Amino acid sequence: MKKSLLLASIAAAFSTAAFADEGMWMPQQLPQVAKQLKADGLQLDPSTLTKLTEFPMGAIVSLGGCSASFVSPQGLVITNHHCAYGSISHNSTPEHNYLANGFLAKTTADELPAAPGSRVFVTTDVSNVSQKVISKSVAKLTGKARVDAIEKNQKDLVAACEKDAGTRCTVSSYYGGLEFYLIKQLEIRDVRLVHAPAEGVGKFGGDTDNWMWPRHTGDYSFLRAYVGKDGKPADFSKDNVPYVPKHYLRLASQALKEGDFVMVTGYPGRTNRHRLPSEISATFDWAYPAFVKASGEQLAIIAKETSGNEDLKLKYASQVAGINNYYKNRQGMLDSYAGSDILPRKDKQLAELKAWVNADPKRKAEYANDIVLVEQQMAERDAQAKNDFLVNYSTPRLLGVASRLLRFSHEFEKADIDRKMGYQEHDLARFKSGVEGLDRSYDEKVDKALVLNFLKQYLAHPKDQRNANFDAALHLRDGMSEADLSSTIDALYASSKLGSKEERSAWIGKKPADFNASTDGFIKAAVAMYDENIKREERDNELAGKIQQSYANYMKAKIAYMNSLGQAVYPDANSTLRVTFGKVAGREMGADGTSWTAFTTLRGVSAKNTGSGEFNAPAAQIAAINEFNQNALKTGSYGKYGDAKLKSVPVNFLATLDITGGNSGSAALNAKGELVGLAFDGTLDSIISDWDYNVKNSRSIQVDLRYILWEMANVDHADNLLKELNVK
Repeated sequence: MKKSLLLASIAAAFSTAAFADEGMWMPQQLPQVAKQLKADGLQLDPSTLTKLTEFPMGAIVSLGGCSASFVSPQGLVITNHHCAYGSISHNSTPEHNYLANGFLAKTTADELPAAPGSRVFVTTDVSNVSQKVISKSVAKLTGKARVDAIEKNQKDLVAACEKDAGTRCTVSSYYGGLEFYLIKQLEIRDVRLVHAPAEGVGKFGGDTDNWMWPRHTGDYSFLRAYVGKDGKPADFSKDNVPYVPKHYLRLASQALKEGDFVMVTGYPGRTNRHRLPSEISATFDWAYPAFVKASGEQLAIIAKETSGNEDLKLKYASQVAGINNYYKNRQGMLDSYAGSDILPRKDKQLAELKAWVNADPKRKAEYANDIVLVEQQMAERDAQAKNDFLVNYSTPRLLGVASRLLRFSHEFEKADIDRKMGYQEHDLARFKSGVEGLDRSYDEKVDKALVLNFLKQYLAHPKDQRNANFDAALHLRDGMSEADLSSTIDALYASSKLGSKEERSAWIGKKPADFNASTDGFIKAAVAMYDENIKREERDNELAGKIQQSYANYMKAKIAYMNSLGQAVYPDANSTLRVTFGKVAGREMGADGTSWTAFTTLRGVSAKNTGSGEFNAPAAQIAAINEFNQNALKTGSYGKYGDAKLKSVPVNFLATLDITGGNSGSAALNAKGELVGLAFDGTLDSIISDWDYNVKNSRSIQVDLRYILWEMANVDHADNLLKELNVK
């Protein structure tokens, strides 16, 4: 089937298939599901959601890992507390502990620079460039030659796109490398922290409540985007001015209730619903269990090494939060997968696809060989990843920095267009920010303890299963005692000055010869590993080129097959802009055997509060809740943010929205496109939907806008921001 005919047939499938709440839709696909959107309650014209520079899509932004939205004409951005956590932590000290106590800038002059490398990305255009990336000449290539040619075409497209000053362009792959889209974004580099509630609000319930319901977490924070006086993106400067977005979200004019239409617009990170059964098996039989084990060890070591040192705890707070989040996520997936029929069903679906392909000579000639090849190639890739797992965990953080510095040095010997992606001119500024800002998230004692833990496990493997290049660079050998290993690593750290911000920064821009002549321990190790790492990269690229070719054809076959069954095909999430829609809804018989209501309220905050640990609500908040309850009892009124049916202020709500990591901070919009809350989590037994969507179980968790405003008004007294948000 020719590509144009295939795409036309996909469109036909979109128009005829039945839709539930499943689907992370590309904005340009929405007209094809317009009937479902309107039937579910959308009051906007669905075609307006395809226009990325108009309302409401023009207000939706990416933070490069989280989602966010403009909510005022002065560049005010709302996102999750855990998305701003790194910036809150970066600015916190034992004397000014903004993590514990919260932060509020009463004026723009009081706003603090966000963590180094923070960005606000505003998507302005998305275009299909599949035929430009996989040109006729590229289609004839295989292996590394194919990867190199694809990368060259991508870089050419990006270079042409980035001639517009202040833009960041990327080429993203969809449907396993079958299609490619050029994403053009305004890259705002001056980002500042404006407001964050206390940790007892923004992270109320901590890791105990993470991925759980009922939930009572005020997971919100505010940032602001700044640009130069000419309105163009610029590095941080006191002379910069707030960015004026073309569009920003308005706050909901009507109270949200159960059964209402709701949609989320954001940047979901990664789903795996089109994966092969062998990939699923490799992930759940080995990769996730290994990750959970390693994460548990990391958390225990960091807790031990930072005990009694508040400054160290603050340095590692963001990293600990991130590890904990994925630790519980992956364990939750393993629990859901255990005893499920996911793998047998995926095996059955692949067998049915193969039978459909082999039933027709033309289909067999076009698809059959690649379906066999892709299974073999993915098994080879998974085996390589398994071998590299402990090396990745055992690599000292400063060695990683040194390796990146060295690679930049080599790549900057070339013309920008010839450099590897990730090491071009437009990548340097963010890398510099990370190098310079490392001090607020790194400690030698903690890092050394982590490295030693994983090196002991790594050295327990036979020599032929280890990386000889890595061993030589770190002076590792068979039969090392724990004391010898500790002494060797102590000497390596002691021989390096990269723990100094000034020393690290000084290496940016140096020549390869400077690195080769260095006596710094981590620089020497990076140099010793460089040539072999390049060879391993070339080996990986040879396999990647083969996989791209076969996987794309496998996906082409799968799309055609699903189309023949009248089923829609949306691409797996890949950190690009998506829209998902559903209803505000509770759930019958959750994992704990109880029914789940759609909303939680202030009453739950008081009931859960212990005054310490993860359930330590601020005293000012508890006092405000008590005052609210007394007034409600006296007057029978629940105020402008309360709900008479709930007899309280709603805190969090459930919805049948199809989200995943990266959607954190996404705006939850009502039928009019007005802001009603922020997506921040899913329930533990539904996160398996990253691999296998479960219509019955899947629920997203959002912080209700009314709780955000109530907290800002009654606890943090953020009157200046409420005024900016046009709250009367």
